This record gives sequence, structure tokens and C-alpha cells, in this order.
Amino acid sequence: MTRKIFRSILLAAAVALLMSLATVMGILYPYFSALQEQELGEELQLAAAAVEEGGLDYLQKLSPGTVRVTWVAADGTVRYDSEADPAAMENHASRREIQDALAYGQGKDSRTSATLLEETVYRAQRLSDGTVLRLSAGRATVARLLLGTLQPMLVILAAALVLSAILASRLSKRIVEPLNALDLEHPLENDCYEELSPLLGRIHRQRQQIDKQLSELRRQSDEFRQITASMREGLVLLDAGGTILSINPAARRIFQAEESRSGQDFLTVDRSHDMSLALRACMDSGHGELREERQGREYQFDLSRIDSEGKPIGAVLLAFDVTDRESAEQARREFTANVSHELKTPLQGILGSAELLENGLVKSEDVPRFVGHIRSEAQRLMALIGDIIRLSQLDEGELPEFQPVDLCAAAKDALASLQGAAAQRGITLSLRGGSAVISGVPALIREVVGNLCDNAVKYNVDGGNVTVTVEEDGSTASLTVEDTGVGIPPAEQERVFERFYRVDKSHSKASGGTGLGLSIVKHAVALHHGDIHLTSAPGHGTRIQVTFPLECAEN
Repeated sequence: MTRKIFRSILLAAAVALLMSLATVMGILYPYFSALQEQELGEELQLAAAAVEEGGLDYLQKLSPGTVRVTWVAADGTVRYDSEADPAAMENHASRREIQDALAYGQGKDSRTSATLLEETVYRAQRLSDGTVLRLSAGRATVARLLLGTLQPMLVILAAALVLSAILASRLSKRIVEPLNALDLEHPLENDCYEELSPLLGRIHRQRQQIDKQLSELRRQSDEFRQITASMREGLVLLDAGGTILSINPAARRIFQAEESRSGQDFLTVDRSHDMSLALRACMDSGHGELREERQGREYQFDLSRIDSEGKPIGAVLLAFDVTDRESAEQARREFTANVSHELKTPLQGILGSAELLENGLVKSEDVPRFVGHIRSEAQRLMALIGDIIRLSQLDEGELPEFQPVDLCAAAKDALASLQGAAAQRGITLSLRGGSAVISGVPALIREVVGNLCDNAVKYNVDGGNVTVTVEEDGSTASLTVEDTGVGIPPAEQERVFERFYRVDKSHSKASGGTGLGLSIVKHAVALHHGDIHLTSAPGHGTRIQVTFPLECAEN
């Protein structure tokens, strides 16, 4: 502030000094120069009249002064000069003022010295006898005046510097003191410059806004801490350098970190090589995952990268306890393997009873009922065993080599096998599209198509329609099965692919379903790296689309 005031005062003083000098040189100098020439002309007229009367005698009586008098003959010979010997002076016929006087009666001229410090003004007048009387006087040039005023100017400039420094110091203190005394905590309560009122008002509004935002941030931070503290899942927030921004109590228990590690490197919490690789994969590709056993529990770690404006700024790590789910999955696999063996024994008994009936060991009136019951149960148990065995195989990933499979041909065969059942209920079957060959296990692909078409017929209404569409689009092939059946409620749609799950237990039992068809479809499609999309609404039918890559690598 002091420097700015100092520069301003000094600049003002310099500008005033220069303007004064310019005024003197630009206005007063020309004025006094014209006045001098006018006086010289008046003196010339008086001197000419005197020379006309007294001639050389008059001139010789003149005493030396500031004005030089020269009398020149018509041929330019100097007859008299008040400052020099006429005989030693050169001919003046070439002088401009002399030439003009001889030609026009009067002449004038001015000549600057070689040093540009003095200028001589000449005025000449022709006399009646043809001679010329000339008066001349010297005057200082602008350069000489500037040199003459240089010392006073330097003195004035030095005084201006000292005065500017003193005024700047005093003014800055007087200006800055009220500014330093401002209470920014209460901007509107300051008694300061009126010009600062808009600024203080804006600071007050901004402070209110900042306080409001800070309050909102504190509220959100408290909510975040409360939510994460009550989570059963572990949550860790990291910045781009791997520094912990937040870690909830569940994560501290999982990683056995007693106190909060916020602000520390994640390596201080977990030093496992697999976790480091997962974190590196997360920062490189956007996602990383890891499953590890800790303290006798199985955990699933999912890491996701956080991006802002196209740049990674951190990562979030979620830890899920999947011990119960893993145990349940293991128990289900064991159950599937066990039940497939357990059901073979009653199946043999059913088949043995059927043989007894065929051999005539049952009363004749009971034979049709027993035969039909035993055979239907045997077929249902055989279908259940087959489904369980296939699911077990899918779980274990024991698959034959992949071969080219035509989805359109598989759909055509499935619809042909269902033609009789559909005709009994008046259901119309139709196939659209053309050939679409994928790489897969033929038996599994046919089972996928058969199960979807079979469900479309079983859960359809009498007189309904089943439409199968096969399409090929670039690198994928899709099979879409649509029916006009009872549909699936939204709450049930995510569970229809679970094993043994049935939307309508009574209808499924009546139709002979095992509850494993869609589960087999889901696993088979996943093993072929495909996708399933289900769309349904109660009373409006169901649409299931399965998409396969045309070239699927074997597992």
C-alpha cells in the first residue's frame, strides 16, 4: 500500500513539474520571443530615423549595449558596427535580412549558434540613400533554458521524493489502519469507509453461505459415519495414492486395526500380496476383487475405482462376509450329489413294482391305476435325477468339448417335440429368424432351448401363442422365447432362476416341473459366456432372451 501511494504521489509531482515546464516552454517562451522581436523592430525604426538625420556621427555617439548596430552599404560593405571593426568584417550582401531589406525595404532573420545554446535575431531596414541599417540581439534557446533549469528541477524532484515518501507513509497508515481493524467475523458491524460497504455486505453473505455449507458438510459427515458404523460390511475409502480417507468399524475388525487409520497408508492395515494386486488392478482397470479367509471367516473384497473428470482420484473397498453363503452353496452341492444317489433306490423299487404288475401279481382291477401312478412317478423322479446330475456337472464345470451348434435347428427340434402338448391346449407355436451358429456344448444348448420352450407351453393359457425368434447380430446370436401365459410377478422375477424355486407350486407340480429347469438354463448360459434377460408381467406373458457370443472360448 505504501509503495503504491508513494508511486502515485511521485508520479503526480513529476507530471505537475513537466506540465509547468511544458507551459513555460510552449507558451511563455514564444510570447517573450515575439515581444523581443517587436521591441527590436521599434528600436530599428528609431535608429533608422536618427541615422537619416545624423549619419555616421550619430552612430559613433552610441555606447555599446545589448543590441548590436550594423550599417551596411548597398554593395554589402560594412560601414559601421557597434561591436567590431568594419574594415575587418566580411561583406554582408549574402545575408538574408540584408537581401530582403534591399529588395523590400525591410528584412529579418534568426540564426542559432553551433552549440544550439543561443539564437541571434536580426532586423534590417533600407535607408533613403540605399544603405541598410541592421539591429541584432541575442536570446537563449530552449535547450539553454532547459540546461539552466536542470539544477532547480533536480532539487524539486528530490524534494518531491522526500515529500512523497513522508506523505505515502502517513497516508498508508491512515488508510490501512481502519482496514486492519476490520472484524470479518461480523462484517456488517464495522464502521469503516463507505466505499467498503458493498464488499463487507458480500463478505457477510458469503460467510453465511460458507457457514451453511459447513453445517451441511458436518451433517453429511455425521450421517456417513453413523451409516458406515452400523454397516455389517467393511468399508474403506482410499485416495489415489493409497492413503486411507475413511475406515468403518467393520473394516477395522476384518483387518484387525484397533484404532482409526485415517491419513495412513493402506499398507499399514493390510500387507498381503493378493490385496496389493487387487488394489493395483482396481486402479488400472477400474475394478478388482479378491476372496480370502480371515479369522476363520470367508470374505469377498470388491474394489472399485473412483474417477473425477476422467482421472482416478481414489478407490472404495467393500468387504463382505460370504461365509454363510459359501457354506450354503457347499451344502447345496452336497445335497445335489447325495439326492441323486438317494433317489435311485426308490426308483428301482418303483420299477420293480411295475414289473410285478406286468407279471400279474396285482389284482386286475388295480393294475391300470398302479401302473399309471408308478410310471408317472418314475418318470418324474428320473427327470429330477437327470436335472440334479446336470446341475452338479455344471457346478463342477465338467463339460465336453465345444462344437458348432445352430440355435435355429435346436429351436425347431424343441418346438417339434412340443407340438403334441401344444395342440392339446390349442397353443400356437411359431419360429422366426434364420440360422445362427454358435460354439458350445450341443446337449446343453438343446436343453436351454428345450427348457425355455417347454416352460412357455406349460405356463401358457389355453389358446395362447409361443413365438421363438433366432437372430444374429455381428458377434452375438440371440434366442428369444415369448409366450402369452400367466406371467411372473416383479417380486418373483429375480428368484425364478434359483434351484427348486417355483412361482406357483401347485401349477408346477401339476405340470410335472422339477423347479430346476431355469436354474439349468442359467448355469448353461453362464458357462457359454452368455446373458439372460427376462421381461414379464402378470397376465401379459413372459419374454426371455438369451444372448450367446458367436465364438465362445471353452472353460
